[in-house]
Amino acid sequence: MSTTAILNAAQLVTLSGPTRPRVGREMSELSIIIHGGMLVRDGMIVATGESDEIERALPANARVIDAGDRVVLPGFVDAHAHPVFAGNRMDEFEMRAGGASYEEIAKQGGGIRSTVRKTRAAGEERLLEQALKHADWFLQGGTTTVEAKSGYGLSLEAELKILHVIRELSQKSSIEFVPTFLGAHAVPDEYRSDPDAYVDLVVNEMLPRVASEHLAEFCDIFCERGYFEVAVARRILTEAKQIGFGLRMHADQLSNSGGALLAAELKATTADHLEKTDEHGIAAMKTAGVQPVLLPASVYALGSSGYPRARAMIEAGLAVVVATDFNPGSSPTPSMLMVLSLACTQLKMSPAEGITAATINAAASLRRAGKIGSLEVGKVANFAVFDCEDYRELAYWFGVPQTNAVFVKGERVWPVPAKDNK
Repeated sequence: MSTTAILNAAQLVTLSGPTRPRVGREMSELSIIIHGGMLVRDGMIVATGESDEIERALPANARVIDAGDRVVLPGFVDAHAHPVFAGNRMDEFEMRAGGASYEEIAKQGGGIRSTVRKTRAAGEERLLEQALKHADWFLQGGTTTVEAKSGYGLSLEAELKILHVIRELSQKSSIEFVPTFLGAHAVPDEYRSDPDAYVDLVVNEMLPRVASEHLAEFCDIFCERGYFEVAVARRILTEAKQIGFGLRMHADQLSNSGGALLAAELKATTADHLEKTDEHGIAAMKTAGVQPVLLPASVYALGSSGYPRARAMIEAGLAVVVATDFNPGSSPTPSMLMVLSLACTQLKMSPAEGITAATINAAASLRRAGKIGSLEVGKVANFAVFDCEDYRELAYWFGVPQTNAVFVKGERVWPVPAKDNK
């Protein structure tokens, strides 16, 4: 039995409280222990308190980690990401810098379909190699759990390939990747003249196969004009729900097309993006208990100023989540620290609300609030140590690497210990 003590944290940001998503004023209650400490046994938290108190009760064989008057925070939970793909879309980045819109680039054969072509051509080994590189990027920013979507295959074979890579990624990385099937990300080139046939493929072949192989916990869809409109999204998600998938949605990103209302109708776990969602969508999500997952880095990367209405959502009592939307086209960043900065400067969330949205609320959106997302007795010891003395500095300083060390199940996973580099 291994025992580890983490001592001398300037702030141990525990987020202790109910094992459910936090709403309203609860999002500002971080349950910080000044000069805090934590005791971990076999990867699980067994005590938190003032550092002196933890130190006095240490067993003789305990390993001690000195936080050095730094902030200790639960590992970030990134609840919306696309980490498995081939290649990049630097050319489109340059086109957007020259004034081209996301929709214009897509009409020219770019966008999602561009990455689909590259991902289909890549083997599992190559995809895993690139995804492991992405996993290291997540770890360096203090992220220890990542929701991972497919969606760059858009054929039965290629979607299964991506989901197999996600499964292997969880086994070979220190991060837990939570798999989501996103076969309805776009209509692939070969079905452009018959999109209904592609919907039939998703419903009749892809969903049953993914379910039978237990390759995904959630089903997602890009519900948007020109992609999958509300009626089609309803059909796909209803089938997914009947099979047993949790539901997530890309909703109201480019237009107020009824995505948030559909998420409420189907009682989806989350509705994501929501840049164009109005007060009716917000009210419907509140009634249905849908969690909004806001992705400000995507708005930023697309050069837009149309950020989602985070303040209205919080004031309505919604359990807001923030995430990176890491992907090669519209949000090429794995940095939750960057997202925290954008949450404060663009979404007008407080630093405390941002922390809650990136940890315990995000964990709840992945059905893991009883396991991760806060530093409490009985939870997994996933945490990060940051080179600052106050949690507000995480959003205040941006573009600066502040991560000192990252731990999963009580073991340091970044920087990689020297003995593991031999």
